[in-house]
Amino acid sequence: MKAHVVAFESPVHKVHDVLPPPREEIDNVLAVLFTGPCRPTAEDMRRLPLLIRCNAVKKALEWLKLNHVGYRDVSISYTNLNGYIDNEPPVSIIYRESDGVPSTVTPSIFNGPGENEVVSGDCPFIVHGLVGEDIDNRTAEQLKGIAFQHWNTGGKALCVGHSSSPRNSFHDASLYPQMFPWLFPYGLGGIGSATSSLFIKKHKRNLLMYHDKRFQMDTAFPFVAFSHDQVKAATTSSFLAAEKLTFGYVSQRLMSVDQKMLTNLAKRLADGEIVIPDTESEKLYYQVIKDIDSVAGRVDGSIISKKYMNNEIWSLVACKGAPSWYITLSLADIWHPLCLYYASSDVEYKPEIPVAPDEVF
Repeated sequence: MKAHVVAFESPVHKVHDVLPPPREEIDNVLAVLFTGPCRPTAEDMRRLPLLIRCNAVKKALEWLKLNHVGYRDVSISYTNLNGYIDNEPPVSIIYRESDGVPSTVTPSIFNGPGENEVVSGDCPFIVHGLVGEDIDNRTAEQLKGIAFQHWNTGGKALCVGHSSSPRNSFHDASLYPQMFPWLFPYGLGGIGSATSSLFIKKHKRNLLMYHDKRFQMDTAFPFVAFSHDQVKAATTSSFLAAEKLTFGYVSQRLMSVDQKMLTNLAKRLADGEIVIPDTESEKLYYQVIKDIDSVAGRVDGSIISKKYMNNEIWSLVACKGAPSWYITLSLADIWHPLCLYYASSDVEYKPEIPVAPDEVF
């Protein structure tokens, strides 16, 4: 996947400074609807994922107010908390009587045979669409095909609004604690904090080597952290290129390039063809590519940086000769990243090093 992460603030209708809110306010935005021939029983209520435990909510709010920087100005209303009932949904229960038979006039497009029939056991929770297991077991091309099929068959989509301008990922210490509240439970320790003397890259490296591995095991944090580093490197390189005295010639070359011929040249290079610039136009296009590479070469993980690294390796081999590899396994090196990564993971390390029969001692 080739992409970058841009963070936007989600629209918030109201920010409460008193928690929990009154039960009446929750009724304005949420409700539970039961349909069927009988009213829901206490057993049915226990199957809902919206049950509340007042004592757990009380302890959670007291811990957040004591430890989390974002809850310092929040007041805990024990009066509102007493308005909730244990082991019951915090919202109103609406019951609508029906015979349990699906409508044949306007049936749902997702209704299938047997889905509403439960003889014993728990009532199944049916999801129509892609869930986490389906996404993990499919390739990118398969997911694209499913998305195109969904749109071509008139499928619907949910649009979630956001603010008009993205968040600043350069000097905003509250960005990461707000994006990953489960990784920063105290709301502190954000990357780029003014109170931290660590460089941003070193700060991210230390977080990824945290003892409980929550940062490196998170599915999104490593990608977001590396993506922001790439964006910052590309932006810095662009500004440095614009400050050079030769930038006027670079801009003239960019404005005078024929896009069709440049695309054709790029396709020939991508197909593995060795192109030697002969005409003045081809030399111009090669110079444009070098201008772009001068910016992309400073971005870690980019194709151009890998090309530069490859050239450096071949230059060292040509100058110093082929390297000799020595692998040393030290059990005392407890600070090695691999040692920290596999710590407490109950993994038995037994490397199998292939050795020729005449080299066996």
